[in-house]
Amino acid sequence: MQHWILTGVRFKLTNILITKITSMKKRKNTLPLDHWLNHPHDPFAILGPKYDKDQVSIRVFSPNTKKIKLVDNDALLTREGNTDYFTWHGAKSEIETHYTLSAFYDNQQQYQFVDPYCFTPVLSDFDLHLFGQGRHWEIYNVLGANFLEIDGISGILFAVWAPTAKRISLVGNFNNWDGRKHLLRSRGSSGVWELFIPGMGANELYKFEIADQANNIYEKNDPYAKQFEVRPKTAALTTIESEYQWNDQNWIDKRQKNQWQHEPMSVYELHLGSWRRDAEHQFLNYRTIAHELVEYIKELGFTHIELLPISEHPLDASWGYQTLGYFAPTSRFGSIDDFKYFVDYCHQHDIGIILDWVPAHFPKDAHGLGRFDGSALYEHEDPKKGEHRDWGTFIFNYGRNEVSNFLVANALYWIKKFHIDGLRVDAVASMLYLDYSREPGDWVPNKYGGNENLEAVEFVKLLNNETQTQFPGVLMIAEESTSWPSVSRPTWLGGLGFSMKWNMGWMHDTLSYFSRDTIYRHYHHENLTFGLLYAFTENFTLPFSHDEVVHGKGSMFNKMPGDEWQKFANLRLLYTYMFTYPGKKLLFMGSEFAQYEEWDEDATLSWQLLEYPNHQGVKTLLADLNNLYKTLPALHYHDFEVAGFEWIDCHDSEQSIISFLRKYNNQTMLVVLNFTPVSRENYRLGVPAAGTYKEIFNSDSNYYCGSNVGNNGYIHAEEFPWMNRVHSISLNLPPLGGLILTLS
Repeated sequence: MQHWILTGVRFKLTNILITKITSMKKRKNTLPLDHWLNHPHDPFAILGPKYDKDQVSIRVFSPNTKKIKLVDNDALLTREGNTDYFTWHGAKSEIETHYTLSAFYDNQQQYQFVDPYCFTPVLSDFDLHLFGQGRHWEIYNVLGANFLEIDGISGILFAVWAPTAKRISLVGNFNNWDGRKHLLRSRGSSGVWELFIPGMGANELYKFEIADQANNIYEKNDPYAKQFEVRPKTAALTTIESEYQWNDQNWIDKRQKNQWQHEPMSVYELHLGSWRRDAEHQFLNYRTIAHELVEYIKELGFTHIELLPISEHPLDASWGYQTLGYFAPTSRFGSIDDFKYFVDYCHQHDIGIILDWVPAHFPKDAHGLGRFDGSALYEHEDPKKGEHRDWGTFIFNYGRNEVSNFLVANALYWIKKFHIDGLRVDAVASMLYLDYSREPGDWVPNKYGGNENLEAVEFVKLLNNETQTQFPGVLMIAEESTSWPSVSRPTWLGGLGFSMKWNMGWMHDTLSYFSRDTIYRHYHHENLTFGLLYAFTENFTLPFSHDEVVHGKGSMFNKMPGDEWQKFANLRLLYTYMFTYPGKKLLFMGSEFAQYEEWDEDATLSWQLLEYPNHQGVKTLLADLNNLYKTLPALHYHDFEVAGFEWIDCHDSEQSIISFLRKYNNQTMLVVLNFTPVSRENYRLGVPAAGTYKEIFNSDSNYYCGSNVGNNGYIHAEEFPWMNRVHSISLNLPPLGGLILTLS
C-alpha cells in the first residue's frame, strides 16, 4: 500500500495506472498489482530464490493452488495471506540450486516441476550483440522455442524480440493459457525477453502474451516458431531437433560442384494443396506426395520442382503468400520430418527443390508480426512506407538490423535445415521501389530524393551474398518485373547478386503474340524478336507461372486462338518456342497436359483429361522437349550467353516464320517455327554448313496428335546461296509447327 501514499501529479498518475490495472484484473490473464507497479520487465526480482549468505528465501506465484511443497527437503511453502504467493525461508544447504517444487491444485491434481525462476539469464551477450548488429545467421537457434539442457536439466528456452513491450508472458496448454504464470525476463537494451521452462518437451502449444506500454494485451505467435498446429487453430508447437537421417549427400556434393549457368534447368511449378488430393478431397502427406510427384516428374523430365510458399499461412484457399510462420513448413501436409523426407526423396531421384519465399510483405492477422509489441516493430510506422494498400499487407522495415537479420537467417534456415536448392524471391520490384503501386504524394522519397528503396537494396545484396557464399550452388531467383539493371549480376559488379531473374517481358510479349488470331500475327512479329535485344543482359528464366492462369486470364490452352485443333497446335508450338529460346524454363502444373480450366487452388488438376489423345500428346511433347533440352548442350549450355544463339531469319513477318541456331562447340541446332496454320512447302533457309540435316523434333508429329507434315527425317543442304550463306535447304514447314534439326 505504500505506493498509494503519494501527492500531486505523481499520485494522479499512479491512481490512473491503478484504475487501468483494476479493470484489467477482471480478465483471467492479468497480473497481480505489484507485478505491474514494480517489476513487469523482471519477474525474477519478485519470484524465485533470493540468497543472503547461507540463507535463502523462495517465492512462488501459483494461482488455484492448495499448497506447494519443496521436494528437496519436503518443506511446505507458506501462503502470503489471501494471495497466490507462497514463500519459504531456510538454509541454503537444504535445497539444490535448481530446486524442485510440487504443487497441489484445487482440482486435486498434483504437478511436480523445477522452478523456472531459479535459473540465471541464459542467452549470451555475444548472441544478443550479433542480433543487434543484424549478423546472427543462426538466430533461430537463439530466439523462439529451443530445446536446451542446463546443468543436466532439459527444457525449452523461450526468447522473443519485443523491445517496447511492458511485459511478456508465455501462455499455452501447459499453464491453461494464464498469462500470470510464466513471465519472461527482459534482457535490457537488446529488446529480447527470455524464460527457460525446465521439463518441457515437444508438441506443447504456446503463444506470447504481450502487454504494451498502454497495458493493451495481445496474444502473438512466435516469429521463430518451427511448427504450428493445424489450421484454423493458430498456436505454435514446441519442437525438438529431429534426428532425421538425410540420404542426399551425393546430390549436395554435385550441387556444390556444378556450373549451374551451363546446366539444363527445367522447373515444374507446383501448389501442393491442389496438385493432387485423396479420394475424400483431403490433402496428401508430404511423403505420399513425394512418391507420386517424383514418378510423375521423372516421366516428364523436369529437373526441378518449385513449390508455391509452404511456410505456414492461415488459409487453405490461398496460394501461401500470406506467410505467418516463416520458419515452419505448413502442417497441412504433415510434420517437419515429413517435409524433410519430401526434399530428401526428390534429391535421391535427381530432382532439385526451389521454394517460393516472401520477404516483401506480411499479413495483418492479429496474431502475426504486425504491431508485434504494440509498436511498428517489423514494419514501418509510416503507412506510406509500411503498407501495401492494394494487398492489405505490411512491408518489412529492411533498415532495422533485427528485421534484416530475421529474414536473412530465415533464408539460410530453409537451405541449411531442409537442404533447399534455391529460393524464388517473390515481388522483388515491390521491395526496390518506394513508389511501387502508389499514387503521387503517397510515398516517401529516399535521402537523395529518388524512388529507390535504398534499405531494401542493401538487404537484397546482403541476402544474396550470404546465401551463395555459405551454400555454393544454391540459386536465388528474382521475380522482378521492371528494368532495374543488373539484377542477376554479382554485387561486387554493382548488381543485386541474384542468380537468375524471371523474364517477365518475354513472357508478356510471347503470350500477347500467341493469344492473337493467326491472321493478325504478322503485325506483331516484333513480339517474337524484340526479346533477343536484351536476352543476355540478365540470367533469365522463362516463366509461364501460376500468375498467368488465374483471375480470368484463362488456362494456357484457352489463351490459344482458333478451333480445338489450332489450340492444341498453338500450345505445342508455344512450348517448342520456349524450350529452344535462350533461358532456363518454368511451367506451372496442369499446363503440361493442356488443362482447360484456370487453376483453382481448392481443386485438384483435371487428371481425367489425360485419357484423351490430344492432352496426352501435349504431355508427351513436353517430355520430349525436356529430354532434348537436357541432353543437347546446344540447347542449354549458353542459355545466358550470346555465343549460344544466332538468327537465321528474324524478318519474315509476312509469313510469321522465324528461324535461328542454338550452338555449343561443334554442335549446332537449327530451329524453324511457323506461327500460322498454313503449311509452307519448299521453304528455303540458309544454313551454316554443307551436309545432311536431320529432323529430330517436329511439334506437328502424329505422336503428339499433329497433322504429321514434315520432311521424312533428312534434308540435304544444297550449294545454293541464300540469306548471305553459301548453303541452303528447302523445308516443308508444318502448320502451327516447330522443327528442330541437327547436322548429322
